[in-house]
Amino acid sequence: MGRLADKVAIVTGAARGMGAAIARRFAEEGATVILTDILPEVAATAAAIGTAATAHRHDVTDEARWQEIVAEVIARHGRIDVLINNAGILMFKDIRETSVAELRRILDVNTVGTFIGMRTVAPHMIAQGRGSIVNNSSCEGISGANSLVAYTSSKFAVRGMTKVAALEFGPYGVRVNSVHPGNIDTAMVNPHGSPKEVLNQVMGWYPAQRVGDAVEAANCFVFLASDESSFCMGTELIVDGGLIAGHYYYGLPGAPADILPPSRKTSTA
Repeated sequence: MGRLADKVAIVTGAARGMGAAIARRFAEEGATVILTDILPEVAATAAAIGTAATAHRHDVTDEARWQEIVAEVIARHGRIDVLINNAGILMFKDIRETSVAELRRILDVNTVGTFIGMRTVAPHMIAQGRGSIVNNSSCEGISGANSLVAYTSSKFAVRGMTKVAALEFGPYGVRVNSVHPGNIDTAMVNPHGSPKEVLNQVMGWYPAQRVGDAVEAANCFVFLASDESSFCMGTELIVDGGLIAGHYYYGLPGAPADILPPSRKTSTA
């Protein structure tokens, strides 16, 4: 407890899922948390967290709205110590079926929204000589996956922007890092609310052999937001249960013995 004591943090996409888990963990660690989201449920999420949390309706692609929220936070709290660019959307579609408009929509929210957030908040952090920006990328920002051309493109871009921002802001005391989750049990990847036991049936190619919990990802954001990560700049923190560590050769020593090869699995999620 207290790892984020007295810090003021903005968390986007915080109405539910990973964003809500991040906001809760930040409050538990002593931070004042500003939750933003385009979904109206963000107010209820903030209320459930308690007096340490406040909520704002927020479309991350709206630069003017970014400026309004940042100005309000500065006016009320005097500073912004942490920015978590978490807001994002997902779409599964073959390249041949993905329209230019669909690609642009994913890029606009996931990539441009992150860019505007950094661009708006960084000057205040630079002026105060400290700050931590953590961008939520994905394991799909490190390796590709079929039917995810738009999402993968957006998350690779977030990964690259994080590196550039780390270089540009680091000399002023502002750290910029990225988190790369994989298959976390949230509404975005599990929209039908399938039980974990069902989801875990198709996780044989993960060393963890299961889906991740939102709090497991949130803990990574706590670390990068805290002073414990003071020498981390441009770091990629992967929280994916081992998905991109490699792959199994089934039938050879070292592969899980009690599961079928992924090619013989069928999802009931």
